[in-house]
Amino acid sequence: MHGISLEHFLTVGLLLFVLGLYTVLTRRNAIGILMGVELILNSANINYVAFARYGGSSTDGQIFAIFVIMLAAAEAAVGLAIVLGIYKNFDSIDVEATDTLRY
Repeated sequence: MHGISLEHFLTVGLLLFVLGLYTVLTRRNAIGILMGVELILNSANINYVAFARYGGSSTDGQIFAIFVIMLAAAEAAVGLAIVLGIYKNFDSIDVEATDTLRY
């Protein structure tokens, strides 16, 4: 890793986080929102591994990243089940279509 510093990893992590946050806030499609959440979780993984590499701890960041990957898999399974339920009831995966659930 000659020439690549912690700041480079943090910049990539920040970029992924901002893109994920933008995706979550601007998408009306439920699949797009789930993709934004995945970007946010991946930015956290980059930060965990980078801090473990440059902070002196060799395996702690990788262990946390594995837990985040497991959390993302569970989130994807539950999120897709919710999306399928929305599609079954409303014939659309548009988040705005679920407005009738409030009443």
